[in-house]
Amino acid sequence: MASSPAPDTYLPDPLGPDFQLCHLPQPPDYEGEVRATLVRHCHPPATTRAVLYVHGFNDYFFQRDLAAEYAAHGFRFYALDLRKYGRALLRHQWPNNVRDLAEYYEDLDAALAVVRAEGSTTLVLSGHSTGGLIVSLYAQARPKAGLAALVLNSPFFDLFQPWYRKLGVPLVTRLGALLPDLKLPASLSDTYGQSLHRAYRGQWDYDLAWKPNRVFHINAGWLRAIRAGHRQVRRGLQLPMPVLVLHSDRTAYSRKWSDDFLRADIVLDVQHIRQLGPRLGPNVTVKAIEGGIHDLFLSAPAARTAAYQAVFDWLDTVLPPQ
Repeated sequence: MASSPAPDTYLPDPLGPDFQLCHLPQPPDYEGEVRATLVRHCHPPATTRAVLYVHGFNDYFFQRDLAAEYAAHGFRFYALDLRKYGRALLRHQWPNNVRDLAEYYEDLDAALAVVRAEGSTTLVLSGHSTGGLIVSLYAQARPKAGLAALVLNSPFFDLFQPWYRKLGVPLVTRLGALLPDLKLPASLSDTYGQSLHRAYRGQWDYDLAWKPNRVFHINAGWLRAIRAGHRQVRRGLQLPMPVLVLHSDRTAYSRKWSDDFLRADIVLDVQHIRQLGPRLGPNVTVKAIEGGIHDLFLSAPAARTAAYQAVFDWLDTVLPPQ
């Protein structure tokens, strides 16, 4: 495990003066030099509670409002750009390229070490989509991490693909063991990105080089790693901490653009989340957010407000009082 840098080694962050970043060097892997990047909100409340947020696939942390909401509710806010994503991506790396989801555990170990060093003792780990899968598996693998709760935002527990595409997945995952760098065509269209970015049909601004509408190509090793994680969840985890699983109330799909895409999950099948969420452990709360999109905290205002209320009402009930 790589040693964490001193907590005072922060740099200005692209999100502006309310945020700072700290690079977390990790041991080299099959592509060479590796790092993760920790981002912190610069106006922490006087509290020992903290949340560490982990983004999804084809993603990075840019949600200023999310940080402000956690701070307003008495949490120090941190976010982690995992290795080969966003701020952590290096020139020699292929985006998202891992061969085992456990590679991310070192990133999380290093980030949580910094969070603790800065005085936080009640730690909430939160993940969106692929990040939700990763933090669930991490919590299972690190029972001594001292996590007080998990908050999962539309976690990626299964593939959302037509049946005919799923037929080839077992073969490709087997190939991933022998040919991990075999490039696969991206199965996601640019529709979700169009629904988010204000330059298209959305309301948000972010770096399209780090989160492009037409997602980065994946490789067979990545798909193999993801499917191994899915199998773990399907078999069931034994997470002892309380877990909140949030998802949209419905999934939408169409080959043509529809304004309905602004009120539903068009990336994952919410039925998968409903069915598999309870398998994480004995203390899981699953809640649907009406009108929510895939990233619930990027939804239209009413759904976004409902998602925030669900999170903070739940945290008030499961965390020890300050």
